[in-house]
Amino acid sequence: MIALLTGKIAFKGVSHVVVDAHGVGYRVFIPLTTFYELPDAGQPVTLHIHTSVKEDAIHLFGFFTALERELFEMMISVSGIGPKVAMGILSGIAPREMMEAISGGHLAKLVTVPGVGKKMAERLILELRDKMVKKMASENLPVSDAGRHAAEGLRDDALSALVNLGYKQASAKSALDKAADTCGAAPSMDRLLKTALKILAG
Repeated sequence: MIALLTGKIAFKGVSHVVVDAHGVGYRVFIPLTTFYELPDAGQPVTLHIHTSVKEDAIHLFGFFTALERELFEMMISVSGIGPKVAMGILSGIAPREMMEAISGGHLAKLVTVPGVGKKMAERLILELRDKMVKKMASENLPVSDAGRHAAEGLRDDALSALVNLGYKQASAKSALDKAADTCGAAPSMDRLLKTALKILAG
């Protein structure tokens, strides 16, 4: 599985490049965000690669930054979004803007991206919002108020679940605070509850 590719650019196109690595030419599909950052043909380049293996083909998708590749891989995990659509989305919006739009639940912003309709934008927000909040925290990027509210709402739901299980509110809240520190930014409800229950049981 190819994860990183270094060589010289033998061909540079808007949708793909050919990277000559020790005499072997690799065709790599790229989004426009990567195309704008590439040097001219003949110059050395290093691309972060996602390898897609199918029954009839192996495709390489290349990105100038590891963050772009990570966002691509998040998107293709969403139902109904394949590599071609994900590349189109990355070509239509900058990585940070995408992260802010999804973490903040900004549907109107996402539907301005070519190829993204309302239903697809809703799926992106539904399935990736927590991951984007967590990713932005790890990148030390400010999380929007909407993203913070989503995280706070998760905590409130977890607190309510623990109280319904019979735990006192003060004890449950203390356990959730400790669990949040253990789990990091934007954990899933399942992980937050399991960690809090372990703390309460201990």
